[in-house]
Amino acid sequence: MVIPGYDPDDLDEALESRLSTDELEEYLTDSELERYRAGDENLVDLLDEDEIKRTLDRGTDSPDTSG
Repeated sequence: MVIPGYDPDDLDEALESRLSTDELEEYLTDSELERYRAGDENLVDLLDEDEIKRTLDRGTDSPDTSG
């Protein structure tokens, strides 16, 4: 899946850093997990848009300093 304005390689690295092995096994089917581990596809290709957004948003949990 392509997300305009983002480098797929950067997104994939960010997703990998935020997902544990257990989460990967939860999100991906057995065949998707096999293709991912073989390097045939990356997480950006395999996860849907909502899963990507949720995963990336977890990494931005920082205190709100605007107010």
